[in-house]
Amino acid sequence: MQQYGVLRGLGAWRLGLWVMMTVGACTVANAASTDLYQAQTVVTGQGEDNRRAAFAACLEDVLIKVSGAFQLRNDARLAPLEARAAEFVAGFDYHDQMSGKPKHDEQGTRDRPYDLTVSFDRVRIDQLLASLNVKPWPGPRPSIAVIVAMTAGGRTFLVASDDRTSDLQRDALRAAAVKRGLEIALPSAAEISKAAIEKTKLNDVQPVAVASWFPGAEVMLFGDLTWDDAELGWVTRWRLDRAGKQYRWQFRGVTFDEAFRRALGGAAQLLSDNGAP
Repeated sequence: MQQYGVLRGLGAWRLGLWVMMTVGACTVANAASTDLYQAQTVVTGQGEDNRRAAFAACLEDVLIKVSGAFQLRNDARLAPLEARAAEFVAGFDYHDQMSGKPKHDEQGTRDRPYDLTVSFDRVRIDQLLASLNVKPWPGPRPSIAVIVAMTAGGRTFLVASDDRTSDLQRDALRAAAVKRGLEIALPSAAEISKAAIEKTKLNDVQPVAVASWFPGAEVMLFGDLTWDDAELGWVTRWRLDRAGKQYRWQFRGVTFDEAFRRALGGAAQLLSDNGAP
């Protein structure tokens, strides 16, 4: 991993459309690891401009991941910090997504997609959080049992850990969990098939009804997602159960990827005592 010190003379800069085209949505590195101060994003090429944009995107993710404070998302106070994101980077590393494949025409080093993993300085990140009146969320963090129902076109299914029907949703849920530094557990297809619950009313199901799916689970997150043709997005309702208490929130008009990111961000915010989603 390359070491990265303070970059001087960067000046203020803005994330524009070109960033959206060259930097993928930033996802935090393996949630199972103990390193909450690391994030990953996809960039095109290894140019300095793309790297600076990636550092900024990952800085926000790491601040949220370390603290659990999802309210920092799009916080205006982060803009000047993101412009200086390189100052807080301890190291970074590229992985060529097309490793082993020959380069063709313009698909050379400049245009090839890379996974960029960014490690941030722990002391500096903790100092930034303190300046934002937020504290790190220390471990151990509870594993979250996640039960999600998807309804579209008159059909409803639950997201399973091992069923091809929900491959896309399962991958999106796991990516969202990694992004927020959370561990999640999903029910198996066999458990779902034996369940005597009404999938279309999942948000009203009590934890005892699915307790056998997740022995010893301390936290359960229930989600109902229904496709709305008029909005071209999902209408979502969420409920988190912990220690006999329930917390509910909802939002609509989003992709299921964004719905999962926001839902698990909200769960992290609750569990870290940073307030309601």
